[in-house]
Amino acid sequence: MHAMTLRLSPGDDLRAALDHAFRTRALSAAFVLQGIGSLSVARLRYAGRDEAAELHGDFEILSLAGTLSAQGPHLHMSVSDADGRVCGGHVTPGCIVRTTAEIVVANLPGERYTREHDAATGFAELVIRAA
Repeated sequence: MHAMTLRLSPGDDLRAALDHAFRTRALSAAFVLQGIGSLSVARLRYAGRDEAAELHGDFEILSLAGTLSAQGPHLHMSVSDADGRVCGGHVTPGCIVRTTAEIVVANLPGERYTREHDAATGFAELVIRAA
């Protein structure tokens, strides 16, 4: 395992930036160890919902975790608003960094992650193979 730290800047799309880092470094399997920072827009898909909720305001990223593969990131995040209310869910495109985001990513060079259709769940699920 090799860890790397990313710092995102104001206006960056969180999900797109992680996908870009994965691709430009030619990784085959990685996961987010931790992420903190702030957002001005949080787009989260809640459990059992088809559409993402789009929240605008000042948000703190309390936790960020997930896997990075060639098919794109699969991320979950919890955020708090200016009143301390917390919500969380599946990260969708459009989560916009407000001041910064500090993310620690672990590269697993001996593995390759893909997402493939799973008949049991009906979703594209993580498949782990040797690199």
